[in-house]
Amino acid sequence: MPNVSAFMAYILLTTFTPGPNNIICMTNAGKYGFVKSITFNIGVFFGFLIILLASTALSTFLYEIMPKIKTYMTFIGFLYILRLAWKVFKSDRYSNSAEITSDNSFLSGLLLQFINPKVILFSMTAVSTFIIPYYESATTLCLFSVFLSFVGFCATCSWSVFGAVFKRFFEGNKRIINLSMSLLLVYCAVSLYL
Repeated sequence: MPNVSAFMAYILLTTFTPGPNNIICMTNAGKYGFVKSITFNIGVFFGFLIILLASTALSTFLYEIMPKIKTYMTFIGFLYILRLAWKVFKSDRYSNSAEITSDNSFLSGLLLQFINPKVILFSMTAVSTFIIPYYESATTLCLFSVFLSFVGFCATCSWSVFGAVFKRFFEGNKRIINLSMSLLLVYCAVSLYL
């Protein structure tokens, strides 16, 4: 039985924390307004979904041909989550959205996912660590991909709508936020072995 609280903590922390998707969505909404920036967010959703489906297929394939790989994939997920916790804890500041330029189109949002290391690592870690070991049905695996993509879409839309508020909040409380998020990520990593 999967640890639902660790899974949800990992999902929410990684999708709602600053990253290329969230920062660009915040920037686009600041430049063009929420309504005009939504096409980029929809592109992000579909790109995220494609990456998740590919990660699910790859992880399922690896589990079927090498059942013992679960131990290694769990350990890699554990190390990645700890690395992410360390990076969040050591983070001095959040990206300056003025430094990021992008096209505000569906295609730009879609293609960004294929070069976004946070999304690729998130997908592989979430799927191989929290989903594949517990579920086998292709329908269930696809539904998890849609669910995770929807959570990511909610995150980008939140950053679009509340970007300026989040930015001030993060900048004003970065040490407390970094420590809190880091500790939650450490909990996620440790719970993989509990």
